[in-house]
Amino acid sequence: MNIYVGNLPFATTDEDLKQLFTEYGEVQKARVIIDRESGRSRGFGFVEMSDNAARTAISKLNETEFDGKQISVNEARDKSNGTGTGGYGNRRRSW
Repeated sequence: MNIYVGNLPFATTDEDLKQLFTEYGEVQKARVIIDRESGRSRGFGFVEMSDNAARTAISKLNETEFDGKQISVNEARDKSNGTGTGGYGNRRRSW
């Protein structure tokens, strides 16, 4: 299962995120999302774990404090749930 972790402190690393979740099971992947332009953390990340471990981690870690910030931990939504229109909607060009 893919887990979304929000409101992370900007100093959080991939390894920090992995360590946080390891208590609840094997972490297959942990990644803090970095802004391409600034090279800085965007304040959220994703963790991949087995379904059972992920459910436990979500229930234990959601709305807990991590490095001075209250984090939100939920099952990640599938990217394909968006409209996929890139912000332009379905406008047709008239030219």
